[in-house]
Formats: sequence, C-alpha cells, structure tokens
Amino acid sequence: MLKLRTRVKEVEMSALIALLIKGGPVMIPLLCCSITSLAVVIERGLFWWRLRPSGEIEQLLTLAAAGNWEDARKFGELSRSPVARVLAAGIRHRNPAPTLAMEAAAHEELTHMRRYLPLLDTVITLSPLLGLLGTVTGMISSFGVMASGGINQPHAITGGVAEALIATATGLGIAIATLVPYNYFAARVERIMGDIERYGSRLELALKEVRP
Repeated sequence: MLKLRTRVKEVEMSALIALLIKGGPVMIPLLCCSITSLAVVIERGLFWWRLRPSGEIEQLLTLAAAGNWEDARKFGELSRSPVARVLAAGIRHRNPAPTLAMEAAAHEELTHMRRYLPLLDTVITLSPLLGLLGTVTGMISSFGVMASGGINQPHAITGGVAEALIATATGLGIAIATLVPYNYFAARVERIMGDIERYGSRLELALKEVRP
C-alpha cells in the first residue's frame, strides 16, 4: 500500500513537471506566484482565525462605563482583538486626547491587518499578464516553426499552441484562486475598522459620562 502511494505521488510529480515544461519558461514565475499566494493565504488565514469574534469588547466597555479604567485598560491591552487594543489606547490617554490616541492605535492595527495584502493584489494582477506573455511566446514559437517550413510538422506547431494555452490557463487560475481570499481578507479589514469606529464612539461617550 505504501509503495502504491509512493508510486502515485511520483506519477503526479512527473505530470506536474511535464506540465511546467509544456507551459514554457513563463511557468517559472507563475509557479513562484502560486507559492507566494498560497503562503500568504495560509498566514493570513491563521491570523484571522486567531481573531475570531468574542465578547471581549463588550466586557471592556462595561468596565469603562463603571469607571474601572485600569481594569479596562489592562483587559484591552492583553486582548487579541484589534478593537480592544485600540480602545485600551484611548483609555490609557483618556485625559489628554483619547480620540487621537485611538486614531494612532487604529492606524497601527490597520498596518498589521493589511500585512501582505498588497502582495496578493500584485499576484492577482501579475498572473494573468504572465499568462498572456506565455500566450504570445507560444504563438511566436508556433509561427516560427511554420515560417521555417514546419507546416508538415504538426507536432511542433501544436507544441507552441499548447504552451500558449497552458500558460494562459495557469495565469488565470492563479489569479482567480487568489482573488477570493484577498477579497475575504479585505472585507475583514473593513469590518474591523467599522467596529473600531463604532466602539470608539461608545467609549468616547463613556469617557464623557463617567468622571475619570
């Protein structure tokens, strides 16, 4: 059974290598794009999984509304939630300028949440262009064979066409597979920023209602 699985993996690896060879030189940067995209998607997926929703923010606001500033601040600073950490910054600087403190903290949290997203955006844009480049080089190869009298060499001509189609399909496939998680991560960022604005406003009201 183990030998059979090993044999299947070897066959799959050989098929993948053959596909890369048929796709032409442009398959190398496309392979790099796919590996980069997969690595970023896994890293961002783990990042957002650790930030799954909880009731920490409501607990923090309850402490703040009761005037327990130190407990609320410590609770927020130890939280994994970006919203709670932003609120903790506002509580920590509640006397001079809580709004400015929360804005600065929100900007820092936004940087962490958007980490590597520009890289995914680049892969989404670059992959189809690389596929198009493979299409052009494949067609040039086919016409070159025809120009050199290869009209009687159908295998040589179809090889260039295959290179064009494989590169195009690979580029589009990578872009499509990357676009879905990119939009999901971007939507999560926008949702968190909306939560920061909403809960930040509630904290400002609590700061005005409760004497420090």
